Amino acid sequence: MSSPAFDARPLTDPVDAATARAYRKQLLSTGRAPKTAGWAAGCLIVAVVGVFGLVVVNLVFRLVFAPFFEGSPPEGAGSIAIILVVGLIAVGLTALIVKAYRNGGVRWYRLDHFARANGMTWYPQASNPPLPGMIFSLGSSRTATDILRGEQPRLVEFGNYRYTTGSGKNRTTHRWGYVAIRLGTPLPHIVLDAEGNNTFLGTNLPQTFDKHQRLSLEGDFDKYFSLYCPEGYEQDALYLFTPDIMARFIDNAAQLDVEIVDDWLFLYGKRDFSTLDPRTWGWLFSVVGALMDKLAQWERWRDDRLAMPAAGAAASGVDGGAAGSAPDGVAGALPFAPPVEALRPPPGVAPSGRRLKTAVPWATILIGGAIVIVWFALQSGVFGAIFSR
Repeated sequence: MSSPAFDARPLTDPVDAATARAYRKQLLSTGRAPKTAGWAAGCLIVAVVGVFGLVVVNLVFRLVFAPFFEGSPPEGAGSIAIILVVGLIAVGLTALIVKAYRNGGVRWYRLDHFARANGMTWYPQASNPPLPGMIFSLGSSRTATDILRGEQPRLVEFGNYRYTTGSGKNRTTHRWGYVAIRLGTPLPHIVLDAEGNNTFLGTNLPQTFDKHQRLSLEGDFDKYFSLYCPEGYEQDALYLFTPDIMARFIDNAAQLDVEIVDDWLFLYGKRDFSTLDPRTWGWLFSVVGALMDKLAQWERWRDDRLAMPAAGAAASGVDGGAAGSAPDGVAGALPFAPPVEALRPPPGVAPSGRRLKTAVPWATILIGGAIVIVWFALQSGVFGAIFSR
């Protein structure tokens, strides 16, 4: 996924409408794309036509039967004008829905061919993606769309993600774009909260972390990111975030939130990443490319907490004499010291480092509560009554 191989032409090259329709039909018939888009468009058209029909029936009913009830019927010319206006609105909305449905085929066609041109595979949709990042376990109706996945030199996935929280009038759909990079070994749970996308209410992330887990790094890094790591893993975080790696995050990903969890690295943004905009893709490819050659350094990390006591004893000659000598009565002892590599802890993370501790965002709650109280006071006229005294 080097920058010279980046080819954005399929995102902007002309696409024949008939070709796009045939392509959409093929995707739907083979089951590669969900049929929900067609059903949604059909339901919208039915709803628009239904509303138009109800208006027409209502007006006709009033014109015909109004003399038998109290009140006067509407003017004939006025009723006809209303019917024409509502009819034009219905026709316009239907045309927009049909156009959007057909343009969806063009979008799929472009993204699929863009993925192929850049050594990736495009997937239109996936429900409940099995990823361990913080955004993938929240809410309901969890859906990733327009997924582009590459396998070389390591698995990298780009996508848009939606989930919903609340119900009824309080139902909210949360929109995210993400990049998921598969690592070669599990690492401690580390979060980089980008300062550039936060608000006065606090973090842009859906979770707040215990402030005692925040680690200050050297240079200007703290101006761009707040780094959280599990308590006791401070030295491990310093090993992972060397000055050259910190510089790459600052130069390329200062507007992205970052999460390292298990054997994944995630980049998050509250916007769609998988789009038809070549500049967005160029930026995302440059971010991934800047980080890719540094990940091998991370994969040499091992958690000393997983070291086996027996290995340490063997290295020091405890309970077995000096390396190279066999205890009395024991046959087949190694006549040489075991290789140092064999004494390293196995890949993995001790339980204390696998997940950060979350916290209640009290500052956000208090500020939000104060805003609600002020709003109700303004609506009820409390302030006016106080100042009028």
